[in-house]
Parts: sequence; structure tokens; C-alpha cells
Amino acid sequence: MVTRTVDLRSDTVSKPTEAMRAAMANAEVDDDVLGHDPSALRLETEMAKIMGKEAALFVPSGTMSNLISVLVHCNIRGSEVILGNKSHIHIYENGGISTIGGVHPRTVNNNEDGTMDIDLIEAAIRDPRGEIVYPTTRLICLENSQGSCGGRCLSVEYTDRVGELAKKHGLKLHIDGARIFNASVALGVPVSRLVQDADSVSVCLSKGLGAPVGSVIVGSKSFVAKARILRKTLGGGMRQVGVLCAAALVAVQENVSKLKDDHKKAKMLAEGLNQIKGLRVNVAAVETNIIYIDVVEGAAEKLCKNLEQHGILIMQESPISIRVALHHQISASDVQYTLSCFKQALTGEVQEDNGI
Repeated sequence: MVTRTVDLRSDTVSKPTEAMRAAMANAEVDDDVLGHDPSALRLETEMAKIMGKEAALFVPSGTMSNLISVLVHCNIRGSEVILGNKSHIHIYENGGISTIGGVHPRTVNNNEDGTMDIDLIEAAIRDPRGEIVYPTTRLICLENSQGSCGGRCLSVEYTDRVGELAKKHGLKLHIDGARIFNASVALGVPVSRLVQDADSVSVCLSKGLGAPVGSVIVGSKSFVAKARILRKTLGGGMRQVGVLCAAALVAVQENVSKLKDDHKKAKMLAEGLNQIKGLRVNVAAVETNIIYIDVVEGAAEKLCKNLEQHGILIMQESPISIRVALHHQISASDVQYTLSCFKQALTGEVQEDNGI
């Protein structure tokens, strides 16, 4: 019988805190589609301020926030967006920019650190003189932190260079900032500075920040006005959404400060896992809350099932790779228990002090 559960599948699995539940119960609400929900307005005003942008819009999910952002910038069907081959928009969002928006993705390889080479981005920009045969490049997308590269952080200097390149060619820059606060904390840079050159940013509130639902899009007032229309078109216009926004505001106010500890525990877990025979972790690449683990024997599925019997829930990426993600409800004791379970599963060695 499983007596303890440590859920490391994603940072989306955290549960609302008591403070969030209280805020939801007491939220002041109205009809947000009509633009009058006070709790939604409060969250949007605060997020715009934090991100250093003119306006913000609450939406149900990060997938919708990225889709809306791309479609606002690429409002002519047949437009092209340049983005990383490992980007969330390209891989994990059901091809929505193409199937719904008629936007053509042009991928550039992500490096191990999550960046794309600047010269390769520039080479991917279509020559306007070939518009009779080519799609028209209108947008560049970055992801920070870069999830599929292990939560690596894009620096201010790098982001500025991409922003300068976009301006040089008359393009827009969108940042998928699903974990932008993780990047900000890890780099020690204010989040507003990190997205200064972006025309739009998608910020997920239900990942590292621990809100139960939702993302926010930030940008100029004119951008957000267009985004609001698209949100309604896509079915994301909700009524008394302040119930959700109240919890999200608590997440922003209380959990950003906890991200540094999440990163510290992730590094501790990565170092411990790398010492277990049969596993390999690039500890130096663990910059935020995500760890990728190579299973040397290639038995990732078997290992996941074994760990699940001990209450350790993790996500298999491939036959030889596992991903874990920490969040504010994973304790130092959970980390030690997880390490003991991994060690027992791979070596048969049982530790008396397993972190309980």
C-alpha cells in the first residue's frame, strides 16, 4: 500500500493553498466578457505592472495565450513564424497556429541551452521579394525558460539581441513565458527587464506559481484589445472569472518568492540522482525546477512503474529518458524520500532514513 505520494510529473500538479481557496470563496465578481469583473481587472492590472507592459488579459490556458498571441501578430493567413524546434508552441499545442490560424511554422534548432543561433534566425527570415512563392515572416517566438531543454534560461543579453533582430526586419517578438518567473529568479533579473524587448508575453500562472487555472497575456493596449476579441472567438471568454483570478493573484503575491527554493531542491535532487548507478543527469544544466534523467539501461518505463508503487510519480519522456519537475509543495523531505526510492529501485539498497 502506498502511504506517501510525491508527485513530480509536472509543476502543474500542485493544489490550491488555503489562502487561494479563501480568496476564491470571497472573490468579488462580475461579468468579465462585459469587462466588469473587478477581480479579473485587479489581476490584469497587477500583471501588466509586474511585466512592464501596458495591459494584460487573463485566459484559461497557456496554449490559448500562445495561440492568441501568434494570431494577433500574424493576422494574415499564410504568415510565417520562426520558433525553436523544441518549443512548446511547435510540439505540444496541437498545431493550433496552423490548424486554426493558418500560420506556417519555420523551425530553427534549439541549442542545449535553449537558445537558437542568431544567424540561423536571421537566415530563416523570408526575403520579401519572394512573397509570390514564400510565406511572409511576421513573428519570432522565444521560450523562457525553455522546458524541453531542461528549464534552461535565456539571458537578457540574448533576448535583447533577438529583439534587435526582430526590429531590424520589421518583425514582432513573442515570448512564451510559461515559466518566465523561474527564469527571472534563476538569473537574478527583474521579470520586466527580461521581457523588455517583447511585443507580447504569455505568462502561465498554473505552473511554478501554483495557481489552479490560467495564464495571462501582456502587451500594448492595442495588442490586448485584439487579443480580447480572439479570446472570445476561441471560447475563452468567461463570466465570473474573478473566482479564478483571485486565486491567481494570491499565487503571484505569495509564490514567486518560493521559486528560488524550488530551484535549490531541484539541484539537490539532480546531484543525488546523478550519484545513483544506472542514472545520468547533467547537473550543470539544472538551472530551474526541471530535471531530465537518462536511464542508462534504457528501462525508463519499468523504472517509472516501480517508483509509482512507492508513490513517486514521474513522467517518462522516452525509453531512455525521464523528466521530473519540482514545485512549492515538494519539500526537502520529499526530495530525500524520492532519492531513496530511486536507489532502491535501481540497486535494491534500502535506506532506513528515507526522508519520512
